[in-house]
Amino acid sequence: MKNPLFYAKILLFGEYGIIENSMGLTLPFDSYKGTLKFSSQEDKIHLASNISLQKFAEFLETLDLPTKFELDVASLKNDIEKGMYFDSNIPQGYGVGSSGALVAAIFEKYSLNKLSSEQISKQDLTDLKLVFGKMESFFHGKSSGIDPLICYMNIPLLIQSNSEVDKVGVTRTSEGKGAVFLINSGMPGETEPMVNIFFEKLKNEGFRKTLKEEFIRYNNDCIESFLNRDMKPFFKNLKKLSLWALNNFTPMIPSEFLKIWKKGIDTNTYYLKLCGSGGGGYILGFTQDYEATEKMLEGYNKEVVYRF
Repeated sequence: MKNPLFYAKILLFGEYGIIENSMGLTLPFDSYKGTLKFSSQEDKIHLASNISLQKFAEFLETLDLPTKFELDVASLKNDIEKGMYFDSNIPQGYGVGSSGALVAAIFEKYSLNKLSSEQISKQDLTDLKLVFGKMESFFHGKSSGIDPLICYMNIPLLIQSNSEVDKVGVTRTSEGKGAVFLINSGMPGETEPMVNIFFEKLKNEGFRKTLKEEFIRYNNDCIESFLNRDMKPFFKNLKKLSLWALNNFTPMIPSEFLKIWKKGIDTNTYYLKLCGSGGGGYILGFTQDYEATEKMLEGYNKEVVYRF
């Protein structure tokens, strides 16, 4: 039987903030995907993936998961011995859920109690997020569980707090003057060092204060106005969010992008923000005029995610 595909994801809003109980909004990103396959292991990439899966399976054996979400790790290990690997074109270290898709694929294939997407309740989403967080911690040291959850569900999800997740409707169109887009920084980022920088910053009372009083407020207001398609307050708050990130998340922004980050704010043509933990990978952009933005960012590797 052919294994299902698991798509990449984009966290539009909530990076770092969801650690401190902000809202988050995430969308599936079907340009990249992965699936479990079997190989003779003569291919070096397949072999490397297979070895990585062996280590992951050993880690999963140590987890104490709720009965409803238990995994058949014995079957997983048996399939790994037969040459199973994760066939994926999702770029690693780019903030689009490469490890999340793998976790989702493993859970879907080896969970003992199968749940269809129609059966999954709001409480199940919250519980799954915790389970996926435990599973993905193998890759990042600490995980919110959001990435695997969005890859598993393959629908837009609204994170309302640390403990509340719900399905949400996001209208998509292939046309429109405005766009959400990605800029490829050309280098992968590493999640764990970036998250460690964030936790180090949290020790500073001034940073904690501005995070809660400004960043989280701008973030939540952006999500609410985006879902309501109320673009005037959306871009007003987005500008504040982008400027806040420029002033406070500088270590997470690749240095060669600081100039164009500021240029977007100064000209009001586009606004940039982190895509995932930062440090490399993709940078997320928003504009009301993609044609003008494209000219201004000529020479940068861009990809449109969403039109409005």
